[in-house]
Amino acid sequence: MLLELKGITKNFGENRVLRGIDLAVPSGSAFGLLGRNGAGKTTMIRIVMEVFRPDSGQVLLDGKPFRRGMLRVGYLPEERGMYPKKTVIEQLIYFGELAGLKADAAKRNALSLLERLGMGETAGKKLMTLSKGNQQKIQFVATLIAEPELVVLDEPFSGLDPVNAMLLEDLVRELVERGSLVFFSSHQMNYIEEFCHEIAILNGGNIVREGKIAEMKRGHDRSRIIVRSPQVEQLAVFVRSQTGIARDVNLEDEAVTIQLTTQEKKPELLSMLAARGFDVDSFAVWEPSLQDIFVDATTSRHGTLEGGLA
Repeated sequence: MLLELKGITKNFGENRVLRGIDLAVPSGSAFGLLGRNGAGKTTMIRIVMEVFRPDSGQVLLDGKPFRRGMLRVGYLPEERGMYPKKTVIEQLIYFGELAGLKADAAKRNALSLLERLGMGETAGKKLMTLSKGNQQKIQFVATLIAEPELVVLDEPFSGLDPVNAMLLEDLVRELVERGSLVFFSSHQMNYIEEFCHEIAILNGGNIVREGKIAEMKRGHDRSRIIVRSPQVEQLAVFVRSQTGIARDVNLEDEAVTIQLTTQEKKPELLSMLAARGFDVDSFAVWEPSLQDIFVDATTSRHGTLEGGLA
């Protein structure tokens, strides 16, 4: 499957939130959406989910205008919405029926997912008696109960401790492996980097960076080298003494960061270290983190950020 946004615009009064968004999200992998507070991420998601209508443009599924009834959809909104005084199983069955399941199928799927998350004993409890993290897991179960083909997750790991986050991570991986189209937004860069091969960065209502994370990293400067060695001090002194190799050499713990004059100097540097007999544990090109890429993409021309991350 291929979900496409073509020329999507959305204004709220004089506030131009989305300014002609073009985006393609394929199934079989998780697609990450990043942006600062107010960048338009949630608005874009709500347009995909038909909560809002775009002012112009359209959402397509495999080239045809998308409607939620075309396939099974699971949506986890950033603002959670369940019923605190109802039992867990009551409302999971209810959400399953809303998604098109018969009551017995909804109950079966709900109990299976609760067991997967180590929460089988909560089925008969009222939601309000559970911790915030466990309520979040119940909301996740409601999202997946109908085995959706399109899954939209808005801040799915917010408020979860590492153990609970790992349980949900396994379910997300299974969705991807079985070919579901997983579209997720988060400000937690580690989850985006772990799950998503491709991302889009939204800034000021525009897509300012899009593509595979690995290719984005390789597109950055390749002339900074990190060398790890038990002989870091001697190694740093040696590199500084070599004319025309490095513009800068910094020593940090058991690593030396070397800014080469050009990236073509990498083989020469490696050969020199080997010839000198240094004990090198690793020799690697420095790669930016996803956060580095995000900050670079959303920094204004004057070098300041206009807002926070969302």
